[in-house]
Amino acid sequence: MGDNPAPHDAETLIRALYAEHGRSLLAYATRLTGDRAAAEDVVQETLLRAWKHADDLTGGRGSVRGWLLTVARNLVTDRARARAVRPAEVADVMDRPPVEGDHSESVVNTMVVMDALDTLSPEHRDVLVQLYYRGRSVAEAAKELGIPPGTVKSRSYYALRALRAVMAGKAAEVSHE
Repeated sequence: MGDNPAPHDAETLIRALYAEHGRSLLAYATRLTGDRAAAEDVVQETLLRAWKHADDLTGGRGSVRGWLLTVARNLVTDRARARAVRPAEVADVMDRPPVEGDHSESVVNTMVVMDALDTLSPEHRDVLVQLYYRGRSVAEAAKELGIPPGTVKSRSYYALRALRAVMAGKAAEVSHE
């Protein structure tokens, strides 16, 4: 506060501190935090602490600016430590579906697919089971079913076509191979 006489009223002191040191305190806090809003919070908290310790500041001991900057630095350090200790907060996002979907929808979908698979010929159904449910390659499915790889490809093509038709609610006549 320099050569100015120390105000006796705490509120007057804070107004004078802000008028004299507010801009430099905000600039310092912004450099430390990298965020203007967080820096404003730090300045506010610093001035609140100055208000609580008004008697210490008006006693003429030490630099007022130094005290304010030290308090601001300590506040930034405390906030950084607090953030490091607790897990990061995640905002709720309303436009995304929940992480775990409705189990009933999965059950209904499985039943619809199973019913559609029942409409296929056993040869087509066996090929789809080998390729999609058991995750086998065309060569592995051919070996397992004892048929040539070209037949596996052909049957899978026609089986998927028939499955799509059934799933779409259409009665489709599809040749078998």
